[in-house]
Amino acid sequence: MLQIFYESQDFFLLKELEKLGPKKGVISQSVKDVVQSLVDDDLVSKDKIGTSVYFWSLPSCAGNQLRNVYRKLESDLHSSKKRFQELVEQCDSLKKGREESDERENALAELKAIEQKYMELKAEIKQYADNDPAAVEAMSILIVIVTLAEQAIEVAHSAANRWTDNIFTLRQWCSNNFPQAKEQLENLYKEAGITDDFDYLEISPVPLSSVAD
Repeated sequence: MLQIFYESQDFFLLKELEKLGPKKGVISQSVKDVVQSLVDDDLVSKDKIGTSVYFWSLPSCAGNQLRNVYRKLESDLHSSKKRFQELVEQCDSLKKGREESDERENALAELKAIEQKYMELKAEIKQYADNDPAAVEAMSILIVIVTLAEQAIEVAHSAANRWTDNIFTLRQWCSNNFPQAKEQLENLYKEAGITDDFDYLEISPVPLSSVAD
């Protein structure tokens, strides 16, 4: 497709390109997508003049595009080389004082033994956690909090369902007294969030064990 532009150095409509494309091995049905991809890559220019959209591309445009890409790659390569050198220097710096020796091997073995002992003690402490007075006190406080929360939820649940009763009563009263305004009332209900699935609230008790976990 670029050869068509370079050889003619002219302006084309899409329908003209669809006729020329097959001569270069591009089927007419694919010409539109190919040209658009070239436009996206800044290899082909596109502009609307009146009601028509024209496409064009000059060899110099492609050269500029390639030069821009080349400069960016050169810049990226320079940055990568600089970063690589910094990492090499950092690696060499970290190696200082870590040369292989009997003293280093003994220190690493001692460190590993301390870490193993720490893990064993941590596991043992975890086994006694259930008998820890602080843990028992925290669990007691948690039970009180959960109990109060359940009571508050029950009060809120009852209040919500009481208002649900009121809404159902009000809807019935409106339907009985204003049958001619049924459609307007239905729209009003929807705006207020009272839809067909509006119903009483149901709550499921949460096991205390799951809260504690």
